This record gives sequence, structure tokens and C-alpha cells, in this order.
Amino acid sequence: MMKRVEANDPVALCQEGGVQEEKGNYQSAFGWFSKAAELGDVEAHFELSHLYRDGHGVEKDGGKEMYHLEEAAIGGLPRARYKLGIGEWNNGKAERAVKHWIISATQGDDDSINELMTVFREEDGMISKDDLAAALRAHQAAVDSTKSPQREAAEEWQRRMKSARN
Repeated sequence: MMKRVEANDPVALCQEGGVQEEKGNYQSAFGWFSKAAELGDVEAHFELSHLYRDGHGVEKDGGKEMYHLEEAAIGGLPRARYKLGIGEWNNGKAERAVKHWIISATQGDDDSINELMTVFREEDGMISKDDLAAALRAHQAAVDSTKSPQREAAEEWQRRMKSARN
């Protein structure tokens, strides 16, 4: 991996950031994630959002947290789009939250589907039955199209990273 890091491979830089974060070396992790993000790695933007949210290796900064979440979401990371939806919901912007969740649900994010179903059940008229059904179909298609042993290994790595953060 060090050869890839030396070659400025953004994925390798982000992975090194994850290694440093797991060790509790947050300032080092911040440096690796920042470099990877500068090179366009969306996962690095997502990880930077957590560092800014929690104040690990940097001062807490909600604006920078949201900036990095937005960059990750624009880059196609469904989990970032889901978290943007949570932020919008908590700020009283329910329609924007639903739009974020529909987008991330169509990319295969399970939590977004769960939020949409909750909104459908509890918030009369916020999301139509047809829109929910379309999101469910798109979600299933996205999930089905991404099944592979490599994908399952990557998801396991993400679960380990998430549990290490908590």
C-alpha cells in the first residue's frame, strides 16, 4: 500500500487515514483524508465530515462538516446523502430531507428507505405512495446490481470503520 500512497493514489491515502483514525491519531488521519479529498476521493470527504463533527484532530466546525458531506454526496456517496437528509430534517426542512433520502435510496441506501417509510406512515402527504413505491423499486435494483464478494468485503470494512468511530 505504501507504493500507492507514495504515488498519491487517493484511495490509498484515504485508507491510510482510516488506519490512523483507528489508532486514534486524528491529526494524522486528518492530513491523509485531506490529501485524498483534494485528489477527489469522496470517501475522504465523508471521513473529514466526521472529524469536523466530532472535533477529532480539528476544531469542531459544522460548516466544514456540511461542506464535506455535500462533496461526498455530490460525488455519489449514498451515506453522505442520507446524513444530509437527517440534517435537513432536524433543521425543519422536511421536503429537502425527503429529496435527499429518495436520491440515496435509489443508490441503495437502506437507512434512507427506512426514513422514507417512516415519513410515509407518520407524515400524511409528505411522500406519495407512488413516490415511495418508485424509490423502493429503484433501491432494490441498486442493491441487486451491486452484489459481489468484493462489495461484501468492502461493506464489512465500512462497518468496522463505523464501529471504530463509535
